[in-house]
Order: sequence, then structure tokens, then C-alpha cells
Amino acid sequence: MYEEWTPEEVEQRIRSHAPVSIIDVREPFEFVEGHIPGAKNISVNRIQNRLNEINKNQEHIIVCHSGSRSGVASAILSASGFKVKNMTGGMMSWHGPIEF
Repeated sequence: MYEEWTPEEVEQRIRSHAPVSIIDVREPFEFVEGHIPGAKNISVNRIQNRLNEINKNQEHIIVCHSGSRSGVASAILSASGFKVKNMTGGMMSWHGPIEF
């Protein structure tokens, strides 16, 4: 199982300079339109085939557009032994910095 964090909790974690890994599971064309700085893009449709690119010893915050796809990705990753937190509301609710 996985926890859910609000965008405000994620932003607070980033601002505290605590180590954070953000995986954005939107499609690449969505990712380039704006994402959380430092996020890695792995589409939810490809995440199962790219598990070897994700550090199992690190906690990851999973992000998408609205929170639905990140919930699916969080369930997949959690079932595979990864430590994840799903960001509720996705980028639609994100008011922090954006990188292009």
C-alpha cells in the first residue's frame, strides 16, 4: 500500500531540501509542457518495463495530471516493493515551481 500526499506537503518537502525523488507518470508530451523541477518522466504505460531505473532504497513521490494515473502507478510500484507516495490532485493542484 502507499500513502497520499497533498501538493502542499510535496512542496514543503522540496523546500526543506530533504532528498526527494519525483516520478512524473504522464506521457512525454504532457511532461514537456511543465513539470516539478527535477522530476523524472516515466509514463504509467511503461513503468512496469522500467522498474530497473527506479531505486528501491529510496522513497518516491508519484505525480500525474490529476492524481488518477499516479494512483495506478503507485499501486504497481508499491506491489513491486517500492516506497511511494501518490501526490493527490496531480499537476492540476500544483502551485509550486514549474520547469519546462
